[in-house]
Amino acid sequence: MSKGVTRFRSAGAFALHVVALGFLLVSAARGFQPSVASADTGWPMHGGPDNIRYSPLTQIHRDNVSSLRVAWTYDSHDAFKGSEMQSNPVVVDGMLYATTPTLKVIALDAATGREIWKFDPGGGAGTGGRFRHRGVTVYRDRVFVTYRSYLWALDRKTGQPIRSFGSDGRIDLREGLDQPAERLTVSASTPGAIFEDLLIMGSSVPETLPGSPGHIRAFDVNSGKVRWIFHTVPKPGEFGYDTWPPGAYEIEGGANAWAGVTVDRKNAMVFAATGSASFDFYGVSRHGDNLFADCVLALDARTGKRIWHFQGIRHDVWDWDFPAAPNLVT
Repeated sequence: MSKGVTRFRSAGAFALHVVALGFLLVSAARGFQPSVASADTGWPMHGGPDNIRYSPLTQIHRDNVSSLRVAWTYDSHDAFKGSEMQSNPVVVDGMLYATTPTLKVIALDAATGREIWKFDPGGGAGTGGRFRHRGVTVYRDRVFVTYRSYLWALDRKTGQPIRSFGSDGRIDLREGLDQPAERLTVSASTPGAIFEDLLIMGSSVPETLPGSPGHIRAFDVNSGKVRWIFHTVPKPGEFGYDTWPPGAYEIEGGANAWAGVTVDRKNAMVFAATGSASFDFYGVSRHGDNLFADCVLALDARTGKRIWHFQGIRHDVWDWDFPAAPNLVT
């Protein structure tokens, strides 16, 4: 429910990721003009503006791709044996933002690779081991990033925490989940998606009991306050509550959208795909279909209200998560 495919990277992995962007940017600087759509939207979040992982850029094509050369490289100098690099750099207004193997946030001049700022949300504490992390989300003057159980909002120009967001620039993702925060483990390996003034996020949680719930939440981008929450393990009176044992929401967990969410801005909808409930391979304590584990969900992006759902696996005891956020294809 919180695991992706493990991919080990070498110590030079981060440099290789940024070299690829250097290819694209240097080509644009040598006479190719970006499309209007690209100039308007950039690449502000994981998966691109609509999470379709497709760029409309046309300056690199089959006739000139063989002429590409390395423009620059950047080495974060914090890779270690067994570390991973799953961060997808984002580019906005000529700046590149990414996270490093130890979850530091960096901002680079996308044309030269020069480091503009670096922020360490751990305050030098490190990550405590290998961590799967897919980068940041940029919205206007803010860079949103998760570190362990915290969501940070950083100033896009300086890299400093925005003190008006949450408590001194961060919020605790364990709070507001109907269970004691101190016994929960909640993080986010995939960055959130923006709709209007909301940052909508899934989460990564353990696969053990007592479980940490994988509810989907929308945070106010300015204050950090929760604007809505969709309970993937329903509470009394909510649709799907009867697909669990009574009171399951107080102890069961999982059913989390660890692969992120997709926003349909035109129709004000958000789509998510969830994983199995906890404990993932043993379902005796959670008899029933266990909505909304292993579901594709369509929610109202402004309110979090369920529009429809499709459950791929009922009462999953095989850990057959949906491994990716839905793609919008029409």
